Amino acid sequence: MASETTARTFARLARDGAAVDGAKGSTDETPRDGDGTRDGGGTTNAGWFSWIGTTTRTRALGTSRARSSIPMSPRTAVPEHQARREGETWTYPSEKMFHDAMARKGWKPDPRDMARVVAIHNAVNERAWAHVMAWERRHCDSCPDPKLLKFRGRPRDFSPKARLLNFLGYALPFDRHDWVVDRCGEEVRYVIDFYNAVPYGGAAPVAMHLDVRPALDSPSAAWDRLVVQFGWILSGEWARGNAP
Repeated sequence: MASETTARTFARLARDGAAVDGAKGSTDETPRDGDGTRDGGGTTNAGWFSWIGTTTRTRALGTSRARSSIPMSPRTAVPEHQARREGETWTYPSEKMFHDAMARKGWKPDPRDMARVVAIHNAVNERAWAHVMAWERRHCDSCPDPKLLKFRGRPRDFSPKARLLNFLGYALPFDRHDWVVDRCGEEVRYVIDFYNAVPYGGAAPVAMHLDVRPALDSPSAAWDRLVVQFGWILSGEWARGNAP
């Protein structure tokens, strides 16, 4: 569930030493676009994976795949040979899948980095889903169990919000994903901008900020963003430097 740009960034973070908060254990076989895809944002930094920057010995690449906590929509397209299971969740790529996908794109991935790269990748996706669910809780009465339908990487397609922030002097995100959520039959698109960030503290020299919000595709999404933004302003959190 990572685009080419994000996969490359994960490899750099693995070499530099990164810690990612919010980790847990796509049916897509490779870390690329899936066809099956400061509102609600958050910074991932020192916390769970403080060990990620440590040196590892050369070893065989792992082939096991971790199950995510992200529920898969029953409408998600899956290969014909794959049986649909009740309550199925998206599955992350293995170390070998990640390594081979990067190699096919002409990169030179270090096998020693793959365990850390996959750990960062999985943790970031779990964190992104947690932010999506924070928005979806506003609609829990009508749909208590939203699921991820599909996702798509759009690293060179900057969102209007990202362009506005860049005009105001902020850096552009290094990647963007669009996730489409199945809200009990209604498709709701979320935009996720990935930014390099300054760690709050601890051993991690780098961090990542995720800006997650519903795309302005409907009056309902626009209302959600307006309410959350005004709530953030009225709370005074902006004065303390906290994102909404």
